Amino acid sequence: MRVPLIVCAAALMAACGCAAPAGAGPAQAATARFLDEVRDGQGAAACALLAPEAAESLAEEEGGCASAVLRLGLPGEGTVRQVSVWGDEAQVRLTTDTVFLHRFAEGWLVRGAGCRPDPPGPYDCEVEA
Repeated sequence: MRVPLIVCAAALMAACGCAAPAGAGPAQAATARFLDEVRDGQGAAACALLAPEAAESLAEEEGGCASAVLRLGLPGEGTVRQVSVWGDEAQVRLTTDTVFLHRFAEGWLVRGAGCRPDPPGPYDCEVEA
């Protein structure tokens, strides 16, 4: 009897919108990889996880992208509060940060990190494409 109950619970979660959106897992994993690389001082590896426009904007800084991304003082990985996916765009809201991603052929890459709400505008980000 346990299997039908689990199936019913899963169906109920999907029907009420409680299930994670498609692409949420990979977007969340890409966010974790990026923040782990920053935390571990691996600037070049972190830059490889940035969308091309975001990497180019940091490449203009002194020392290039690899140094600049580490100097930003990004807050690091916190507890995931919400993952939203809209087609090829995603937002991962953490307790410490909000990260924006875009899905490219090679997977999810970070478009914005170190983002805080900035009323009346949407967000002010340390890293942005």
